[in-house]
Amino acid sequence: MTHQYEVLGSVERFAGPMFSVVTDEVAMPGGVTASRDYMRHIGAVGVVALDDDDRVLLVHQYRHPVRAFLWELPAGLLDVAGEAPELTAARELAEEADLTASSYTHLTDALVSPGCSNERIRLYLARGLAPVPDAERHVREHEEAEMTTRWWNLDEAVAAVLDGRIANAACQIGVLAAAALQKR
Repeated sequence: MTHQYEVLGSVERFAGPMFSVVTDEVAMPGGVTASRDYMRHIGAVGVVALDDDDRVLLVHQYRHPVRAFLWELPAGLLDVAGEAPELTAARELAEEADLTASSYTHLTDALVSPGCSNERIRLYLARGLAPVPDAERHVREHEEAEMTTRWWNLDEAVAAVLDGRIANAACQIGVLAAAALQKR
């Protein structure tokens, strides 16, 4: 029989637009309770943009918590009320990669860091890519102002995941999922 980890109480320590930090008092096996701190996240989407030559477009973006530029999928927060995740994926692909896609296929959902966060990212495969017209392109600011893009051969991207050049978890999962899908 599996223990039911009932939440006996919850205190919000911080609330922001992207996440909050809470402490839950949780009933543990043996009748004791324990405090568990974690981040409640609004959720995100990521896009594996794959062209007709099986190249994947990745963005190179500064991430302050790790003080580094990382290779990532075009991605973003589910921060527009009522917007379907697939539409968020299309918006983020246009904003970060200046691309549109004729089709989006759900690849997988991933819990990025379940030991300290409930963040879930939904990953899509985008095909039928076309450029966003120059006059309609998003103006990037802050970290996105220095963001660059690069097309990677899918096999090269898989190798970069395996040797650590691609360290962003959502990007790793998306690249490996797309590669597995291509082999089917």
